[in-house]
Amino acid sequence: MNSFCCMDGDILVLNVLGTPAAKRDHIGKPKGNQLQISVTEKPVRGKATDHMVRYLAKEFDISANDIEVVFGRYNVNKQLRIKQPKRLPGVIQREISKLS
Repeated sequence: MNSFCCMDGDILVLNVLGTPAAKRDHIGKPKGNQLQISVTEKPVRGKATDHMVRYLAKEFDISANDIEVVFGRYNVNKQLRIKQPKRLPGVIQREISKLS
């Protein structure tokens, strides 16, 4: 993948550089082949990743069950597979448009 995201059919594949224990939940800017995403939860036993999944589910207007953590549950480097996102945040929409 030469980008932080791509579409695989109706699944959005997203490479994430997570920042736990941040001041606010926020989708940031791309950094190399990853998208920076900050969450307020502390990195304890995967709780920050769980919080990120719930936050992103709201951003994509889907259920948290539609987001699979492929790898990185206990790490800042993650890959997510997001099934049939109903809404795309601006930074992701722009990247997908460039790739099409």
